[in-house]
Amino acid sequence: MSKLIGTKAFYKSVLTVAVPILIQNGITTFVSLLDNIMIGQVGTEQMSGVAIVNQVLFVYNLALFGILSGASIYGAQFYGKGDWEGLRSTFRFKVTAGLAVFGCGLAVFLLGGPQMIELFLHESDAGADLEIALHAGTGYLDLMLVGLLPYAVSQIYASTLRETGETMVPMYAGVAAVIVNLLFNYILIFGKLGAPALGVQGAAIATVLSRYVECAIILIWTHRHPERNRFIVGAYRTLRVPRALVGQIVRKGTPLAVNEVLWSLGMTVLVQCYSLRGLDVVAAVNITNTINNLFTTVFMAIGTAVSILVGQLLGANRLEEARDTAYKTICFSVLCCVVTGLAMAGLSSLFPRIYNTTAEVRALAAQLILVMAVCMPHNAFLHATYFTIRSGGKTVVTFLFDSGFTWAVSIPLAYLLTWGTGLSTLWIFAAVNAADLIKCVIGFFLLRSGFWMNNMAGDPKLAR
Repeated sequence: MSKLIGTKAFYKSVLTVAVPILIQNGITTFVSLLDNIMIGQVGTEQMSGVAIVNQVLFVYNLALFGILSGASIYGAQFYGKGDWEGLRSTFRFKVTAGLAVFGCGLAVFLLGGPQMIELFLHESDAGADLEIALHAGTGYLDLMLVGLLPYAVSQIYASTLRETGETMVPMYAGVAAVIVNLLFNYILIFGKLGAPALGVQGAAIATVLSRYVECAIILIWTHRHPERNRFIVGAYRTLRVPRALVGQIVRKGTPLAVNEVLWSLGMTVLVQCYSLRGLDVVAAVNITNTINNLFTTVFMAIGTAVSILVGQLLGANRLEEARDTAYKTICFSVLCCVVTGLAMAGLSSLFPRIYNTTAEVRALAAQLILVMAVCMPHNAFLHATYFTIRSGGKTVVTFLFDSGFTWAVSIPLAYLLTWGTGLSTLWIFAAVNAADLIKCVIGFFLLRSGFWMNNMAGDPKLAR
């Protein structure tokens, strides 16, 4: 048990990193939940249209996260080593790569946004309902595109700040952003304080405003405190990154970026698969994902803490301490998510009642929420395991472990059960999520092998 249970000092170090991230992500997700509920008051079709767009934008968000993650592996290790020039180089790489993702994402959505939304709308539903959902989704997407750039810049800066232990400022920026989002959601969706009632377009405007606020706070603080953020000093004198480091980041980061894109696409394809059973299923899955996202902030924050703490220890060449930290943090994450899973189960029948939708949608959503509550502990284990393996640069393995499994097992299983059987959506959803237990077994043996314990910041060529 000593390998799994840490001291008070250990948990303090984990929580010091995880809690600010948890608060920021939790508040952001909670406001997204309120945003979703507010839109849900407008109608089922509008809620479904917005949910489809957010699922498509999820691919962009994960693509950006993936492309930055390769540099973040080195950034955490450079900081652990005390190499500020190396960290500065990883930041420059993020700027170039992040802006490239923004450009590509904007072009894709401008050229094919409506067609993407239509993939989730099927003739089995009433034609009028589909038209309303399509109109709501396209209007929402057009406005959300304005927020892609500040979101990218915020992620570039915030990820680097977290690698240096500066987790509070991104949290404060996130809190300010969600306050702005919540306030303008209320004003613009429902037409309060003399403003017009814009419905889903009002929700999009509020989200875009909040992203500019968050971006401004992070940028201003970072540049006004160069003594604490030494990586920013001279960061823009050139965007040149040492060739050796670029090669390493691309080699390690490409599987990560491809993994995040394929995994997010996989999640989108799964939703599209469920949507074959009708627009009501899209609405129920949206309600389920909304509350699930709120509760998963716990293991998401701890997973980020794993990547930072273990990465710093690997960069400092403290390999056995890195292993010990990984084991204890993973165990901590699973235990926390047993509690959060129970809480989520307790809300399963209550939460769907908030929405202005049909009794059938509410009943299905309650059942799907129960499934996700049961899966919470093993999802916590998988998430922390993924970030542990990633912290040591084993990105090809994480690619196979994550998106490889999604496309090889989860998606074929979902389509087989949807097209080839008469099973209800509930049982298909449960079977697809239960299949992840196979990944838990694989992840357990990967962790035990210790193959992921690598110090990649020791080569002096990487920072020159």
